[in-house]
Amino acid sequence: MSATALGLVLAAAVAHAAWNILAAKSSRSGIPFLFWGAVVSVAVWAIAIPFTGGFGDAGLGLFVLAVVVSGLLHVLYMLVLQRGYRAGDLSTVYATARGSGPVLTVIVSILLLGERPTPLSLAGVALVVVGVTAFGLIGRRGRPAVRSGGEARRRWDPSIVFGLLTGVAIATYTVWDVSMVNSLGLAPVAFMVGTSAAEAVIFGGMLGADGLRGGSPARRLRGELRTNWRSLLAFGVMSPLSYILVLTAATIAPLSLVAPMRETSVVLVGLYGVIRYRESNPALRLTAAVIVVAGVTLIGL
Repeated sequence: MSATALGLVLAAAVAHAAWNILAAKSSRSGIPFLFWGAVVSVAVWAIAIPFTGGFGDAGLGLFVLAVVVSGLLHVLYMLVLQRGYRAGDLSTVYATARGSGPVLTVIVSILLLGERPTPLSLAGVALVVVGVTAFGLIGRRGRPAVRSGGEARRRWDPSIVFGLLTGVAIATYTVWDVSMVNSLGLAPVAFMVGTSAAEAVIFGGMLGADGLRGGSPARRLRGELRTNWRSLLAFGVMSPLSYILVLTAATIAPLSLVAPMRETSVVLVGLYGVIRYRESNPALRLTAAVIVVAGVTLIGL
């Protein structure tokens, strides 16, 4: 991977980690936060479109199709992830998703996109995936065994199921987005703004449906904006920035290498937790971080 692409992906990881740290508590409010986050993203980044290649080379029809499908895929990912957090262990869902997503992306990139990463790069990918997954699983509490017919049997862990489903969603939107940017010549900033706009419409529709069932979406939205405007601003700036950097890197480097590299943000957030909140097993977490760094080094060679 070139030094430019490597720098872009690592910068994306830092931006992704930063907004997750800044908005971690606020984002738990669910759809109101996601709606405003998408709206703020559009408002902040639409200004940059004329200075970052406009809308690219594709016609308006293809651009709209690309961003609408992307918006649907991103919303599906968020809903599956939230469902997983309700059904299973958070750390397991997150680790499984962030570990399986890059693996599936690499497989698709090789089989369908014709990419051919070197054996050294693939070894680096493997180390990154192992380190990221291990980081999420450290300190996980095991699920209790259930006795049936006099024998202990372990339930199928919903954390794993939803983690894998989330990984599929990550791989799907990643492959779609990168394919659209590369094949249609779409400008990453405009593509991200369009996708955020599609997300805002979808989340707005979901809130409207809640209102028809007797909810009060307007009150929830006002309360969310009043309470969490700082976190929403951080989200609106940093979240699109992280993905714009990833999409830009994918225009100059293979997706099979870019996708695993972006997951180093998981380690950055985890290390922050160790330092800031003194989370458990710091030695194991640091070991997992070293594994990720080793993988990044191999990919960058």
